Amino acid sequence: MGRGDLTNAEWERLESFLPRGGTRGGRWSDHRRVINGVLYRVRTGVQWRDLPERFGPWETVYKRHRRWSADGTWTMLLSRIQAAEDAAGRIGWDVSVDSTAVRAHQHAAGARKTPARGPPKGEPPGDEPGRSSAAETRRPAGGGGLLGECLGRSRGGFTTKIHLAADGRCRPLALVLTPGHHGDGPQLRHVLEKVRVPRTGAGRPRTRPDHVLADKAYTSRKNRGYLRRRGIRHTIPERLDQQRHRKNRGSRGDRPTGFDSERYKKRNTVERAINRLKGFRAVATRYEKRAYIYLGTVTLAALVIWLRT
Repeated sequence: MGRGDLTNAEWERLESFLPRGGTRGGRWSDHRRVINGVLYRVRTGVQWRDLPERFGPWETVYKRHRRWSADGTWTMLLSRIQAAEDAAGRIGWDVSVDSTAVRAHQHAAGARKTPARGPPKGEPPGDEPGRSSAAETRRPAGGGGLLGECLGRSRGGFTTKIHLAADGRCRPLALVLTPGHHGDGPQLRHVLEKVRVPRTGAGRPRTRPDHVLADKAYTSRKNRGYLRRRGIRHTIPERLDQQRHRKNRGSRGDRPTGFDSERYKKRNTVERAINRLKGFRAVATRYEKRAYIYLGTVTLAALVIWLRT
């Protein structure tokens, strides 16, 4: 077992959830070896062609990661591990929300702007005309252009922004990608709607935190109204200009927002979760052209954090 590979205990937790058969009646290459190859690349950020030979052909490792990013396998594995942790009572449901900007490498630019067309006769389903099967097989709908691939210009340069919700033990519960110049506040609803932890037995998935903590970027009447409608208590500081406008309206102004300064100290859990994610070099710098593949990379990093916490 190499440095950073799945341990026997971690592999036992994942093995039963992995696909049994390959595509079109074929057989998968050894799942554990391929996942370790993907983990090596996510941890070190090397080019796919530079993967050590012990992981097998680099094309196999790349195709598996691309395919599982497209069909939601990485997301499914993360949900299963979260469900097991919730059943054991090991999820802190005081959830913190924040975002981080990730600098995009020059290799992240240049993705095709037009969506994939249907394959001509003789080509495998899902492949783009004139492209190899290792390129864009079965990629999800959408994408194309900088905005479609979650790339934008911000003060940090050419960036992608990761919005996430973290539980009380500094583990990502939900992930959303946007271009780097998009604001944080409008994404609160999208992030919280991604929180979905299945039950191990009967019952609907849990989607509502006990409490939400966020910084001033999320203090808007729209966000507070959304949280109240869902019955979610929250601790979000009010900006000084909002306080001034409310006081200027007099009796027509809203009631002062409640703020628990002691509870707000727990918001550092999301900052620590971001630090953990950025410990993976392929997360800290985006190399992927396609947003769905980069989201798969971030999801796999989150899965490893859950396995090892």
